[in-house]
Amino acid sequence: MSAHRRKKSAIGDRSRAKIFIVSAPSGCGKTTLCNRLLKDEPILADSVSMTTRRPRPGETRGKDYRFVSRKYFQNIIKQKGFLEYEENFGNFYGTPRKFIEDNLKKGRPVLLSIDVKGAMKVRRAYPKDSVLIFILPPSINALRERLCLRRSDSDKDIEHRLGLAKKEISYKKRYDYSIVNDDLESAYEALHKIVNKEAGLRPVS
Repeated sequence: MSAHRRKKSAIGDRSRAKIFIVSAPSGCGKTTLCNRLLKDEPILADSVSMTTRRPRPGETRGKDYRFVSRKYFQNIIKQKGFLEYEENFGNFYGTPRKFIEDNLKKGRPVLLSIDVKGAMKVRRAYPKDSVLIFILPPSINALRERLCLRRSDSDKDIEHRLGLAKKEISYKKRYDYSIVNDDLESAYEALHKIVNKEAGLRPVS
């Protein structure tokens, strides 16, 4: 069977419809890796998280996040419209439930980019259908340098993020896979292979 035919046949096969959950401390390249994966594997449905925080420079509404008011977000909570949600740094982040359920019913794999607490909630909801992948920095010092270069956080915020990163890293043993993002190309290759293997897509050379 050709790679193209294999890829098409994956849609509609409910048994292969996985939820791929990618988590990482802030500054580990999670967004870059996920965006590239979505571009290379259009079969993946991109679950765009909803948040009450303001967009950062370069972020696109509806692509990076669905930016909403706190009141709107709380109304969705009341309607039980989130598969999971968390509050971080004073802002809410959540995964809309309907999008995930609709795609799984169609047999289409879904990609989620969420934090460790959210990942644990999705794993509990979909223990057999979820694949958890953790992206690690080469070291905490390397992560500190990346956060400083980003120039979007104060020194106090950076220290807070580093403290949170250490807590998040303690969850890595609860993930199915972990990838050290020391080199972006190597990290992406590892991520791509994991998704193709678990979703039954074409092998990556």
